[in-house]
Formats: sequence, structure tokens, C-alpha cells
Amino acid sequence: MTDAVVYVVDDDRSVLASLESLLSCEGYAVLTYESPKDFLNARCPDLPGCLILDVRLRGASGLEFQRELARAGIATPIVFITGHGDVPMSVTAMKSGAVEFLLKPFRDQDLLDAVREGIARDRQRRARDAEITALRRRQAALTPRERELMPLIASGLMNKQIAAQLQLSEATVKVHRAQIMQKLQARTIADLVRIADQLAAPGSGA
Repeated sequence: MTDAVVYVVDDDRSVLASLESLLSCEGYAVLTYESPKDFLNARCPDLPGCLILDVRLRGASGLEFQRELARAGIATPIVFITGHGDVPMSVTAMKSGAVEFLLKPFRDQDLLDAVREGIARDRQRRARDAEITALRRRQAALTPRERELMPLIASGLMNKQIAAQLQLSEATVKVHRAQIMQKLQARTIADLVRIADQLAAPGSGA
């Protein structure tokens, strides 16, 4: 059973059939749609994936759909295909995060390479998201005081400095420090700094 899925959105049924055949032979699960609306209404499997999207669709724009997906928080990597592309169009697509912009007729290998890259990106994103989710669960176990101390410790302040700043005893700060390190599974201050940076990063939800 495949552990990755490729979505194809194109209003040309012959293109859908051709791409489904090509990708299925490579071992991918393939789901095809004739419109962006059909794709959005479908129940997609929770697997790493990639979206092959035609730029010009009947009554719709692939580039606009790319923006719509971004606004909706759908981060599936996109490989654009088109028979009517131009440089400004490809630049717009790539600047918005597309994996590749292929002009029809394209080589099968070029498409397969782009799909592999897209799926690899999605695997990496999912791994990052899973790590952030785990970190947030650990962070939720911190007490309010530990949350207050965490950025101070991560900034490199010594126990004595933190104690003076928060009017606590050094012994109390030492106990809190140990609890923070244990709960966040940080073995070193460098680990704690990395965790703090990950939780503070845009999109982490922290």
C-alpha cells in the first residue's frame, strides 16, 4: 500500500486519465478532480501528498486557487502544469511556493521528479508539525512560574540573575530550572533554546 497520494486537478479528462496511469505505475495513490471545487469537497486521506494543478481551468484560475488554498491553511505542495504559460505566470506561482511550473507537453520524468520533490516537502512539513505539536503538549505541562522562567533561562541568564530579577531565592530558581528541563525533555540549555525558538516561530501556535 502506498504511503503517499497525488491529487490531480485538470478540466481535461484525457489529461486526468493519462496522469493517473503514469502516477499509478509509480506506486502512488492517485485522486483526480475536474475542478478546484471538486477537490475542496473531497475527503482527502491523511497522507503526505502533492497536488498537480492546471493553471487554466474552466471558469477558474489555478493561481487564484493556489492563493485560496494558502488562505485556508492547506499546505499541500503544488506542481503546476499548463499549455499556455508565460514567465510572469511561472514567477508568480514559484514565489507563492509552487514546487514546479511545467509547460505542456512535458517529459514524464520531469513531472515525476517534481512530484517526488513535492511529497518530500510535505513529509518534512508534517514532521515539523508533529514535533511542534509534541512540544506544545510538553509546554502545557509547565506551571505559570515555569513559563515565566523559561525565556529567562533560554536567554542565558544565570540562576542568581533570574532570582534577583524575579525576587526569588536561588534555590527556588534552581528547582524550577530542573523542572522545566525535565518537562520539556531538554538535556542542555542549547536544547532549551532550540525548543523556545520552535515554539516562538510563526505558525507554531504557541
